Amino acid sequence: MTHAATPPTVATTQPAPLNTAYRDRRWLPEQVLFTPAAIEEAWGQQILQRVQQFDLPVQFLKHNRLTGLRGETERETYAIAKRTLAVVTAPPSQLKLSPIPPSADWQFHLAQGCPAHCQYCYLAGSLQGPPVIRVYANLPSILENLQHYEPPNQDTTFEVSCYTDPLGIEHLTGSLAACIRYFGTRDRAYLRWVSKFDSVDALLNLPHAGRTRCRFSINAASISRLLEGGTATVNERLRAVRALAQPVAQGGGGYPVGLVVAPIMPIANWREEYRQLLEAAAQALDFDCDLTFELISHRFTPGSKGVLEQWYPNSRLDLEESTRTTKRNKFGGIKYVYDKDTMTELRSFFETEIAQRFPAANLLYWT
Repeated sequence: MTHAATPPTVATTQPAPLNTAYRDRRWLPEQVLFTPAAIEEAWGQQILQRVQQFDLPVQFLKHNRLTGLRGETERETYAIAKRTLAVVTAPPSQLKLSPIPPSADWQFHLAQGCPAHCQYCYLAGSLQGPPVIRVYANLPSILENLQHYEPPNQDTTFEVSCYTDPLGIEHLTGSLAACIRYFGTRDRAYLRWVSKFDSVDALLNLPHAGRTRCRFSINAASISRLLEGGTATVNERLRAVRALAQPVAQGGGGYPVGLVVAPIMPIANWREEYRQLLEAAAQALDFDCDLTFELISHRFTPGSKGVLEQWYPNSRLDLEESTRTTKRNKFGGIKYVYDKDTMTELRSFFETEIAQRFPAANLLYWT
């Protein structure tokens, strides 16, 4: 039996200030655009209130189309788009959900586009048009639609961070908190999200009922420092996951949590760097908690390579095709992945090191 969906309550309070344990890395766009359809939505009005509290410039568009966001080059277009927040409505096609194995049973979206500047970005080539951060004003309808994908008497998982970093825009939208509240009312539906940001204070006291797993993407120090622009540091993310995982009685969120090690790369001294990463994670989570691991090796497609080379022309990211093996998906698309021996070595290393430090953790998958 499923409950009727309850639309999120419109928030009217100021976004919660960060705890002094965190540096404020909240992204603030240079322009905020509202389409006519978005401003008619109650959730769109809530987003407008939050945006205005940050004193951001707002433009109300005359049409439900985003135009004028292209520069003379792809790099210039990228720069304009990454400084823009567009509040729009999700099209009806997004109410037809797609499976997303191995991460979850289904994916849904509260936004598309990410404020971070990761030079290996998995969104490159997968979204149409300039990489504007589009957030959806019809969130209550999106959440209400989820009950059609919740079979009775069966656990069902929903991933909400395939096309965005929901924590990176939460201070402007409140949408992640709304999702957490919604799943806290469900019988056997579970929410999953992942982030490279760390502003979690506003999530600690939400009624999640253990049905939201908060995951953080982490990586070796040199990879994160060189390739993950605009994000919280790995240590800041580990402090955030600690706060979310700690018991409520100790001032934490009491959430199930996860660490996504991605994208794994066999860089110079990779064993030592990844041992240091896992040791830092063990120190951050030095108490009993519901913890999972997901291990994702680096891969790219011909399309994403072309986009990334235009976005980040001076990147030190290794996109050399001759050193990779090709892998085809069921639709015939090509991905470039590490060769079998390298993949075996990487996987064996992580499985051994994680088992030693986190014997109670559940390693969900390697890919």
